Amino acid sequence: MAYTTIDDPSAYFHTQLYTGTGSELSVTNDANAGDFKPDWIWIKQRNATTNHGMFDSNRGVKKNLKTDSSDAESTENESVKTFNTDGFTLGTSGDYNGSSDTHVAWQWIANGGTTSSNTDGSITSTVQADTTAGFSIVTYTGTGSGATVGHGLGAIPQLVIVKNRSSAQNWRVFHQNAYIGGGYGQYQSGLKLNTTDAADHGANSYWNNDPFTTSTFSVGVNSEVNGSGNSMLAYCFTEKQGYSKFGSYTGNGNADGTFVYTGFKPAWIMTKRTDASSQAWNIQDNKRSPINVQDNFIQTDSDAEASAGGTGIWDSLSNGFKLRQNLQSTNNSGNTFIYMAFAEHPFVSSEGAPITAR
Repeated sequence: MAYTTIDDPSAYFHTQLYTGTGSELSVTNDANAGDFKPDWIWIKQRNATTNHGMFDSNRGVKKNLKTDSSDAESTENESVKTFNTDGFTLGTSGDYNGSSDTHVAWQWIANGGTTSSNTDGSITSTVQADTTAGFSIVTYTGTGSGATVGHGLGAIPQLVIVKNRSSAQNWRVFHQNAYIGGGYGQYQSGLKLNTTDAADHGANSYWNNDPFTTSTFSVGVNSEVNGSGNSMLAYCFTEKQGYSKFGSYTGNGNADGTFVYTGFKPAWIMTKRTDASSQAWNIQDNKRSPINVQDNFIQTDSDAEASAGGTGIWDSLSNGFKLRQNLQSTNNSGNTFIYMAFAEHPFVSSEGAPITAR
């Protein structure tokens, strides 16, 4: 059996850097695999304090949600205006296309914007899924009562990110390793993408204390995940060997830091300390920091890109990543961190060829 079915991850995930013009701009992706039409675009201005922007082809262009805010979905005519066969077009928004400002756009492919009705759960959902890459975009209407929602992955999700589009509610994140104490298991635990809070428990209110299945994920009564009559959004992921990994590690508080095995050379990593508040979500990618040690990071708040001062946060290796600083938010000794990561190259190709490190 082949190690992976995805030899070129840039066919499914891509990071694009660009400089804004202040006037309508078509951003052309330079993915190794060729033309890249995104279905989910996550944009952040690098050189200033501005909102992150989340756009996807389920909700349609001009519909924005912000990871640094609990705000409801907004309609923005001058943000992302079109999803193109080889990129996307921006309007004159200062957050996403300010003149001479530098930006990063993280992008994922689902199903080219084609959705289908899914009746696998007790709530009928609208799903756009790519089962090869293990990613789906799901929209549904909340009921306010415990329910199940079809996700279209054909495998159990290890990561689900949910946002109430209709009202000001926190982003809620399910991660398979976001356990907390007090006897609360993974289906009673959650994180907030828009805050630095530690993992918390909502009893049955988040995930209904109900295991996810190969066809559905569960939601409880909390309006963050299941507001009655509210329009809801979920990004769902399941691991694919050599392409994606959603795991955890324990920090060692040392510059010779913890090694985390992913099974691929990472192109993008997001980490979060789960057991303490005031610790940010940190994002690294291979375009802003193309060589080791990787130094430039972005957090999911509105702050501009920052640097670790040349000492680096981690190294990207052929089969994972290695922490390089005693930072409370990424490698504090004895503390638990969760991560989500996507590949630049698999550790071994489908034909058995190994990949070298940087």
